[in-house]
Amino acid sequence: MEGPHPSRPFDGETKKVPFFAKHVVLLCLTGLRLQSVNWQKSANRDAHHTEKFSSQELILRRGQPFEIAIAWNRNIAPEEHLDFVVSTGPSSSESAKTKATFPIGTGNAGGGWKAQLKSKEGNLLTVIVSSPVSAPIGWYTMNIQVTSSSSSEGMYTANLGVFILLFNPWMQGDDVFMSNEAERREFVEEDSGAIFVGSANRINMVGWNFGQYEEDILKISLAVLDKSLNFRRDAATDVARRNDPKYITRVLSAMINGNDDYGVLLGNWSGNYAGGRDPRNWNGSVEILKTWEASGFRPVQFGQCWVFAGVLNTVMRCLGIPARVVTNFNSAHDTDKNLTVDVYYDPMGNPLQKGSDSVWNFHVWNEAWFMRNDLGPIFNGWQVLDATPQERSQGVYQCGPASVNAVREGDVDLNFDMPFIFAEVNADRVTWIYNASNGSQKQNGVDTRSIGQFISTKAVGSYSRMDVTEKYKYPEGSGEERQVQQRAMKKLKPSASITPTSAESEEGEGSSPSISGRFKVNGVLEVGQEVNLVLLLKNQSQDRKTVAVHMTAWTIVYNGTLVHEVWKDSAIISLESEEEVQHPVKISYGQYEKYLKADNMIRTTAICKLADEDEVVVERDLVLDNPALILEVLDQAQVQKPLNVQMIFSNPLNEPVKDCVLMVEGSGLLRGNLKIDVPALRPKEQSKVRFEILPTRSGTKQLLADFSCNKFPAIKAMLSIDVAE
Repeated sequence: MEGPHPSRPFDGETKKVPFFAKHVVLLCLTGLRLQSVNWQKSANRDAHHTEKFSSQELILRRGQPFEIAIAWNRNIAPEEHLDFVVSTGPSSSESAKTKATFPIGTGNAGGGWKAQLKSKEGNLLTVIVSSPVSAPIGWYTMNIQVTSSSSSEGMYTANLGVFILLFNPWMQGDDVFMSNEAERREFVEEDSGAIFVGSANRINMVGWNFGQYEEDILKISLAVLDKSLNFRRDAATDVARRNDPKYITRVLSAMINGNDDYGVLLGNWSGNYAGGRDPRNWNGSVEILKTWEASGFRPVQFGQCWVFAGVLNTVMRCLGIPARVVTNFNSAHDTDKNLTVDVYYDPMGNPLQKGSDSVWNFHVWNEAWFMRNDLGPIFNGWQVLDATPQERSQGVYQCGPASVNAVREGDVDLNFDMPFIFAEVNADRVTWIYNASNGSQKQNGVDTRSIGQFISTKAVGSYSRMDVTEKYKYPEGSGEERQVQQRAMKKLKPSASITPTSAESEEGEGSSPSISGRFKVNGVLEVGQEVNLVLLLKNQSQDRKTVAVHMTAWTIVYNGTLVHEVWKDSAIISLESEEEVQHPVKISYGQYEKYLKADNMIRTTAICKLADEDEVVVERDLVLDNPALILEVLDQAQVQKPLNVQMIFSNPLNEPVKDCVLMVEGSGLLRGNLKIDVPALRPKEQSKVRFEILPTRSGTKQLLADFSCNKFPAIKAMLSIDVAE
């Protein structure tokens, strides 16, 4: 915002006002001068739940009173009247509710702002000021005006200072009000958390440092709003709309990605991260936001979905909006709003990047908690927001807010971006076999159940996984789920007649294939080890069957981007009546080593062809485990007492690893982050590295570490540390 600027904080509790202070003085009332202002920051910040912020500004929450003590050089005479003037943003106005003038008294004038005299001791006035619960959030300037009813001397105006106003989840009447204290503590105050990643059959958890209280993060979060397209096009209107969480969160969903504007992060799913950082190496939001500001607001390279979600979560919690990070496994990216995603293979078992639809192993977005006055009370509560740039909405890469309740009921005609989000958890997956030699393609099957599984978020007060799938959809295969699907399709294409899906038609005709198949893992899945699988094929008929099997394995990025083929095989397998056979699959470390990305994912596929029958497609995505990274605390943790921590890493490979770097961060445990160069390790060698941190806040804090080297691009560790006063 152009006025008051974050670079002009006031320091200390009391602001001294010298005789020649830069007050705006139209006509000076006889001898009256402002001497000092005591913002009572400590007491006000405690009362407003903003005491944890590192910045020294007065940080308040809307709708809640705060106290200010004003000292004059003499007593205020009975005929002298005091009015406060608060304003936010450029071109502030009372009509837009970005400016208010209000007297000291018991009234409620000035657009909901009010002031009451608490005490008067000589020339010292203590005043209780209250903002409206619907005030725009952001930087505010506060002035005081003094006029006299018995004099024509005019008006004396003095600038008292600036403060920051945030949303107030503690205040009933605020759109973001959250009544449950444990949930407020988790979704507003908690500055570290966990994000679920991996695949539906192997869910992993990584820690994330939200760090909303860290130095400058509040200032940067407000700067995110000021860099938006909306602010630059019409600053006055944008600031006036900052009273509305649905407006602000939609702007933030556009600004956390750098696709259209001066946004925070650039996405990259290519597997090549030259010129930036591998998204898996970030431990939290703080470094990203500070890098963005320090670069003159150029997008930071690079992010993927959980990084976008982690940063958006930081900014929303920072501004006072209850927020959490949510992961959807087998997440559909439906580009044409037909509630299906098309997946292609060639006859040899190679997955194809054909068409614009895709299925992501997992996709991470956010939920924010607020009322939907635009839709009605049944749509209040959790709202989906997605800062990952996937599709344009109203010309910009932004997504949401979309009511989770509306997603569950198939209300795809409601704001915002409901068809896309509904499809992410509900689309049908259609498999095609494409033959490039003659350009033909054949539909192979429709899967109505696999999309949108194990929708997950961190539980309140613990690091366990909470499954919220039932909040998004009725049980797969239930009558309600199919009714919702048909209801959504009818709203998207009102003129189309609703018919059963292809899968339902096939089931009705009893045209199931005569064989079934699946990949089964034998042994452990670890980077550096051979991958051992078996392809299980079962003859479900009474007849002897001969199956031509073509198999491939590709390394992939988690969103399905193909990196490189690492293995292939073909076989002819004979199956007697109702026989099950196991065909071994072995992929050596040497085959996949060069092409494995930080996602540690390999996609195995088998195309099973029988005479006079459709092909059976068998697919499994494998997630390989990294070797363990261990963190140990060596002393008792105490505020402002140096604490020694040890990292232990053992190289599991029969070859050396080099270019080793350890990155450590944790809000309340160390300022910024720590980068440690670790010596190269010989085959099977163990490394122990000690480093020192300095806790600054008591309570349970999370230390997060990322270890990278030439063979392991991102190994994560997380350690809870109880810090005593």
